[in-house]
Amino acid sequence: MSIDRPTRPAPAPRRRRPRSPRTGFTPGRTVGSALVWAIVAFNLAIFAFLLIASFRSTAEIFAQPWGLPTTLHVENWVRAWAESGFARATANTVLLALAGAVTATAVCAPAAYVLSRVRTRSAGPISVFFVLGLGIPAHVTVIPLFAMMADVGLVNSLFGLYILYSATHVPFTVFLLTGFFRSLPAEVEEAAALDGAAAWRSFWQIMLPLARSGILTVLILNVISIWNETLLGLVFLQSAENYTLSLALLNFMASMQFSGADYGSLFAGVCILVLPMVALYAWFGRRLVEGITMGSGK
Repeated sequence: MSIDRPTRPAPAPRRRRPRSPRTGFTPGRTVGSALVWAIVAFNLAIFAFLLIASFRSTAEIFAQPWGLPTTLHVENWVRAWAESGFARATANTVLLALAGAVTATAVCAPAAYVLSRVRTRSAGPISVFFVLGLGIPAHVTVIPLFAMMADVGLVNSLFGLYILYSATHVPFTVFLLTGFFRSLPAEVEEAAALDGAAAWRSFWQIMLPLARSGILTVLILNVISIWNETLLGLVFLQSAENYTLSLALLNFMASMQFSGADYGSLFAGVCILVLPMVALYAWFGRRLVEGITMGSGK
């Protein structure tokens, strides 16, 4: 005869305490964010000072460095643009920046595509060879380059400086575009190969449109680099009509030692040099970040 034991009631399920949502603010992240915003505020303060000082006279700048202009001295910009040679220097810089960036990108895009897609033993060493070019200081190459350019008569020539700018930006362009092409899906290229598309047609009609974000990123970065370059222009350009913006600014600073201080026009010249790049960053800033992050995905 079996005795039925009373069954114990099942224990009530434990209520889980609601977890507090993670705010994501850790001490390290908070300190890093504070440092980033401090740097941003510092740069904005410098930019505001340059812009305000470009509309003030030299006496006002020294009397009250952080004061606002009582009257707008627009003649500072006129003097910097017309009398100091910034008009011609701007045309030279725009020509060199666009031509050098477009040439470097057009030459390096097919090379980066091949290095990222072709599986050969030489692809890896060639990629490393381009990466090593990023670590060579520009000061080391100045004397050999000057000797080579003097032999072919391209010293004090905008065309010679264009060749140098295009060649010196090849390692960075190949490095960035190789990583970007490597991050693109290979299935699209394989489907095009099954349809009978050759390698050049796959690159031109399929992969290049997919890589337009990376192409635009490296193009803008090359334009900014050439726009701000000073060393090669200082070494290879000798006549004032061939000066770039950075050299025109240096020449204007040197002329102030003899003609008297004119810091209002000097700050106007600095703004002429800086404002186009600030506008370019403001216009393509998000696209630049997206292109760089996508290129570093693989």
